[in-house]
Amino acid sequence: MKESRSTWSLRGHLPYPKNDAGRDLRVAILVGVLLGALVIGALLIGPVAWYPVVSVGVAVAMWEVLSRLRENSYSLPFYQMIFMGQAMVWLSWPFELTGLVTAFVASVLILMFGRLFHNGRHSAPQNYLRDMSVGVFVLMWIPLFASFAAMLSHLSTPWASGSASIATFMLCVVASDVGGYAAGVMFGAHPMAPAVSPKKSWEGFAGSVLFGITTGALTVHFLLHDDWRIGIVLGLGLVICATLGDLVESQFKREFGIKDMSAILPAHGGVMDRIDGMLPAAMATWLLINALVQYSS
Repeated sequence: MKESRSTWSLRGHLPYPKNDAGRDLRVAILVGVLLGALVIGALLIGPVAWYPVVSVGVAVAMWEVLSRLRENSYSLPFYQMIFMGQAMVWLSWPFELTGLVTAFVASVLILMFGRLFHNGRHSAPQNYLRDMSVGVFVLMWIPLFASFAAMLSHLSTPWASGSASIATFMLCVVASDVGGYAAGVMFGAHPMAPAVSPKKSWEGFAGSVLFGITTGALTVHFLLHDDWRIGIVLGLGLVICATLGDLVESQFKREFGIKDMSAILPAHGGVMDRIDGMLPAAMATWLLINALVQYSS
C-alpha cells in the first residue's frame, strides 16, 4: 500500500517540502558546477582571465536585458550600449575607479544626447525620458556594478589577494542563494514581498542569513585572514544586497510577464538570472575591502 505524504513526513527524518523546487535539480546542479569550475579557473589565473569572464558575462546579461526591453517597445541603442558596458569594464583595469567613472559618465552623456536626435533634427524624440532613464538604469545595474567585481581581482589587502576577495563575496552570495532556496522550498510559508516576488519567503530569507553569515565568517577567517566577526557583518550585508538584487530583477521580469531573462543556461534561465544578486554584492564587497585596506594603512 502506498504511504501518504503526511505519513512519510512523520516517519522520515526530513519534513516534506512545502513548495515545488520549480526546476530540474540535476541539470541545475551540473550547470552550476560547470560555471563554478569556470570561475575557479579564472580566479587561479588572475585578472588576465577574470576580466574576460566578467566581460562576457556583462555582454550576455546586457544582451538579455536589452532584448527584453526591445520586445516591449523600448527604444535604446542596442549594440552601442553593449559597447559602452564593455568600455566600463575594460577601462577599470588600467585606470581602476577613475576609468570606470569616466566611461560611465561618457556613456550617460552619449545616451542622453543621442536619444534627443534619435529621430533626426526635425522630429521630436518619442518617450525620451522613459527610454533615457531606463538606459541609465541598465548601465548602472549591469556594467557599473559588475566592474567592481572585476576590480576586486587587483585589489590586494595586506592579508590576502584579490582572488581571495572575489571568492569570499561569491561564496557568500552562493551560500545565500542555496540557503534561501532550500529553506524556501522546505519551509516557505510567509511571502516577503508578494507584490514583487510571490515565491520569496521570510523563511527563505532566514535560510539565506544563516548560510550567508556562516560562510562570511569562515571565508573572511580562512581566505582573507581577518577577524571572523567582520565576516559576519560582510555575510549579512551581502545577503541583504543579494536579496534586494534578486527582487529588482523579479520586478523587472514581472512588469514584462516573463519567468527568465533567457534560456541560455539550462535549468537556470539566463545569465542575468544567475548574477542578479552578485552585482550589488560585488560593489558592497569592494567598498568594505577598500575600507579595511584604508583602516589598516
